Amino acid sequence: MDEFIDIVDSFGKPTGQSALKSDIHKQGFYHNTAHIWLYTRKGDILLAQRAASKTICPLLWDVSVAGHVDAGETIERAAIRETQEEIGLQITADDLEKIGVFSCFQSYDNGITDNEFHHTFIVELKQGLNNLIPQPHEVDDLKLVSTEEFITLLEHSSTNGHFVAINKAYYLFVLDTIKKRMEQN
Repeated sequence: MDEFIDIVDSFGKPTGQSALKSDIHKQGFYHNTAHIWLYTRKGDILLAQRAASKTICPLLWDVSVAGHVDAGETIERAAIRETQEEIGLQITADDLEKIGVFSCFQSYDNGITDNEFHHTFIVELKQGLNNLIPQPHEVDDLKLVSTEEFITLLEHSSTNGHFVAINKAYYLFVLDTIKKRMEQN
């Protein structure tokens, strides 16, 4: 679906303009996304396998839920909507703990220029994996991994085809934040 997305400047500030997602990626306009990392009290992290049909990084494992912020939509509302759409999980604004905004500016061989600000949240997953429903054409599979397995997979991400290797520093920050949150619980 080619929805309208608000354009921001290189510092993430709103410009008052919006464009179709396809044009944003063709022109390289800066825009916002919501990233939601789900973790269990036991210490597992939910990973989503990007659908085979995705134009960027198909079949690689990544953030639990991610999506673009629609024009006029708040980032929190986008996080709630994307979580419902991508994995069938109902969350509320109170569930969201924002841990930062991360710039991710990349160009791909297929002509896409992705200049995104990832507004990143962590949320405790209180339901079993079997209660989640991956959205076709977005998510091929879901799995829970321990923090130790996460680290092992990440250490070899440049050769094992598991994670998006260029996002290693981002993954490590998220992992460290989740581990700290679990220690506080």
